[in-house]
Amino acid sequence: MEVLLPPGWAPPIGYSNGIAAKPGRVVFIAGQVGWDAQQRFQSEDIVPQFEQALRNVLDVLAQAGGRPEHVCRITAFCCDKPAYLAARPQLGKIWKRLMGTHFPAMSMIFVSDLLDNPGKIELEATAVVP
Repeated sequence: MEVLLPPGWAPPIGYSNGIAAKPGRVVFIAGQVGWDAQQRFQSEDIVPQFEQALRNVLDVLAQAGGRPEHVCRITAFCCDKPAYLAARPQLGKIWKRLMGTHFPAMSMIFVSDLLDNPGKIELEATAVVP
């Protein structure tokens, strides 16, 4: 994978503007919320939900033989902007623990609600497994 940063652009913090992937198996991971394998939320707070949602993404990816560094893109949907902004330091620690220093292309979209209550955040991803 190659991180794409146009000349003269300041490096983004916590994501990449673009990723070029080498040929491989493309894996599309549906939006994952912060529930466990039995579709039960263990918390209504954004921090544990984010951690579980990211773990869910990585669990699905593992079924295709993928690892965190194979993720090319993540789109996050969040229905609580103030909670997200307040939790950013904690979310960053979770990210580093699960993803290391790999930062794919990412988008954050704030929405009015998610389908699965009491979900606060949903993550969908695309990966290329060599």
